[in-house]
Amino acid sequence: MPEQAATTNVYGLGALISNGDFVTYSTLAILIIMSLLTWFIMITKFIDQGRMRRQAGEAEKEFWSSTSLTDALGKLKGDSNPFRALAETGKLAYEHHEANKTRLAGAIDTSEWISEALSRTTDMVVGRLQAGLPVLASVGATAPFVGLFGTVIGIYHALIQISAAGEGSIDKVAGPVGEALIMTAFGLVVAVPAVLGYNVLLRRNKNVQERITHFAHETHAYLISGAKLGLGMEKPASAPIGSKPAVAAR
Repeated sequence: MPEQAATTNVYGLGALISNGDFVTYSTLAILIIMSLLTWFIMITKFIDQGRMRRQAGEAEKEFWSSTSLTDALGKLKGDSNPFRALAETGKLAYEHHEANKTRLAGAIDTSEWISEALSRTTDMVVGRLQAGLPVLASVGATAPFVGLFGTVIGIYHALIQISAAGEGSIDKVAGPVGEALIMTAFGLVVAVPAVLGYNVLLRRNKNVQERITHFAHETHAYLISGAKLGLGMEKPASAPIGSKPAVAAR
């Protein structure tokens, strides 16, 4: 009995697929693509954020306990580690400024030079964190309207059926009405996860961004003063970080 009821359900998805036209199939395909794209972005972003949160913990625990910047860089694993990228950027910026001190000293000081380099790297990391979120926002905003378009098409098909039959009996309009209801439901099913995923990812992104920005500031402070804002990385006390002997120590 359940199987027979399923085959004769004129309001179901099977009836929509068997009786739909090109517009119906196109609308349904768009919603399916939106849904697949939404779940792909959410899964990959959650994985990326989880990795960055672990890397942030490693940087906070192990990086500043090192005896030199070179040793600290060796503890930050992973080619896509944003904290390693920030530390390397700061180190290279300092070394470049020191190597060209005669030419650059009059135009820009060491602190500003390193700050600009770290800001560019931070912006790149934040941009990578934000990638994909506009797509989720767009899907959440437009999917209900795509579903509504399918609803309008279903009602249009129902009116055509009524016009052709000359009467509005339920058996004539059941299929198109079912099509309209399914499209409405599909639009909501696609939009709701996209909106929820966007809000959750945005909140998690904010946490990661704060840790990245904090690490950039700490790196800048260390390269200029030789101390991690109150904690300090162990280093030779004979020379400050801003002098060439300290670079050799790293």
